[in-house]
Amino acid sequence: MEIMKRCQSCSMPMGTTNELYGTNADGSVSDDYCKYCFENGVFMSNCSLDEMIEVCVPHMTYATDFSAGEARKMLREVLPTLKRWEKA
Repeated sequence: MEIMKRCQSCSMPMGTTNELYGTNADGSVSDDYCKYCFENGVFMSNCSLDEMIEVCVPHMTYATDFSAGEARKMLREVLPTLKRWEKA
């Protein structure tokens, strides 16, 4: 079973095609970040970890059965372990 890649900034599942993947500065597909977080080698938003959590909460509640509180709790646990935020 293949593990679904997740964006290393927002944790969004990126699927098995390149459709949701961001791009590096040279135009190649980024293996780490989604198109909403990373384009042409730069992050789309210069936000803090806490700001990213708040941006992601409504998307999670829309796409899952999580309440806002549950989504926020999960994001506070998961996002700090991702590549973008490990050193933040």
